[in-house]
Amino acid sequence: MSNAKCLGIWMDHSNAHLIEFTEEPTEIKTVSSKFTRQEKEESIGKSEQVMHNKEQHEEHDYYKKIGEVIRNYEDVLLFGPTQAKLELLNLLRADHHFTNIKIEIQQADKMTDNQQHAFVKAHFSKHHFRLHNQHNV
Repeated sequence: MSNAKCLGIWMDHSNAHLIEFTEEPTEIKTVSSKFTRQEKEESIGKSEQVMHNKEQHEEHDYYKKIGEVIRNYEDVLLFGPTQAKLELLNLLRADHHFTNIKIEIQQADKMTDNQQHAFVKAHFSKHHFRLHNQHNV
């Protein structure tokens, strides 16, 4: 990903689609959680506690990977259908490395790639239009 200042992330507990806000449509990069449905079923057979520990560890790694990308941006929008975006936001707010990054969350349903691009473009276009007008007053 380039040095774009704005990043939209559609996410749930399994996948995060990272979309840079630029003039040209950009490719969506995907970060996936390693805790798959198959692993969950195998862990359940062992014990509930083992499954829970493994799930927490994998979820932490998933959020950490996303955080590493977010560190390169100034303005980030987290959106999606689950609480994953709020869980990630809480982790990021507890880390001083993210203090100067503006991070917002919005509820959103499952979306196609095109819908995700449009959502990110609409959000940041509106946001940057307001900033531009404030500076020119």
